[in-house]
Amino acid sequence: MFRTPERDVHVHVWRAGSHDEQRHVVFRDRLRSSAEDRAEYEQKKRELAKQFRDMNAYADAKSDVIEKIVSRAAPRLSLPSSLRWLERIPTGRAWLASLPALVDECCQRWALDHGSPYPHSFTSLVLPVRDRRGSDAVLKLQYPDTESGHEAEALAAWGGTGVVRLLDQAPELRALLARCVPGTPLSDARPEEALDVLIALLPRLAIPAPPEITPLEDEARRWAANLAANWEKAGRPFDVALLDTALELLNTLPSSQGAQVLVHQDLHAGNVLSAQREPWLVIDPKPLAGELAFAVAPIVRGGELGLSHDAVVHRLDRLAEGLRLDRERARGWAIVQTLEWAFEGRAVLHDHIRTAMSLSAA
Repeated sequence: MFRTPERDVHVHVWRAGSHDEQRHVVFRDRLRSSAEDRAEYEQKKRELAKQFRDMNAYADAKSDVIEKIVSRAAPRLSLPSSLRWLERIPTGRAWLASLPALVDECCQRWALDHGSPYPHSFTSLVLPVRDRRGSDAVLKLQYPDTESGHEAEALAAWGGTGVVRLLDQAPELRALLARCVPGTPLSDARPEEALDVLIALLPRLAIPAPPEITPLEDEARRWAANLAANWEKAGRPFDVALLDTALELLNTLPSSQGAQVLVHQDLHAGNVLSAQREPWLVIDPKPLAGELAFAVAPIVRGGELGLSHDAVVHRLDRLAEGLRLDRERARGWAIVQTLEWAFEGRAVLHDHIRTAMSLSAA
């Protein structure tokens, strides 16, 4: 609080681009545009000012009406149902509420017109956009998770080779602008054709990683610290022997890696799209710096090309042979990443567990 002879002033400070800043910008814009919400907020403030003398208690008591007004801002942009899982967590709700204002800011910054969001993105809002020259692109607003934290740096490093081309970024908004006219996913192709495409793409992506990219060794250390606790919290959904196998792999694999390259830890067949500039382009990188043997893990894990035991083992064998990888290292990385990605809070992805069990027996 700043005190002056004329009045006392409360100053709120947030980190640029933070959830709190975005949420309050949404709230401010809603009050500017809605006389009804301004009147409701004014009335509530007057009621609470009479009820509370303590400023902190007064501020806490306003939370409900603020959340109600912020929630009304969301319908300005029709959000895909694939993002609704974020409504279950406070940071997710705040991010969802901030999206209309973020889209508006990006469109003003880059002089864009946007269409309706694409329906199948689970951790970002992705919209087709067109600039004033009539060029088509894609605007992506990322939910601020750790896996996609350096997506822009990875795209810039690849420079459009085998991937969508980065046009611009706004790190403080977690926003990317990419040259992409999305085609059909590689998961629609026959499995053998899809594996041929992936075997051709992976070596092209295996370039030196920018220094800011998280090392796989650090990520694996985090997995090792959390895996047993996640297993317990989820009700021990698989045999302890599989857990012990994964923990032993996490103890040995990270420190014995080969050459470090830029890898995409969510490169499955659904994240490769048919394109015009090249037959196929990779999207949605979640980058790490690690050995190439790890890069096949999401392809083996992903069920887009089949979930049966035989399909999983066949993918592992085809990729290891086609890329001349140590099969046991590739199998080990696929087991540990599949189990790490099998938990979403207390929820369990049982297909991932079955895949890990197939790999442990392969």
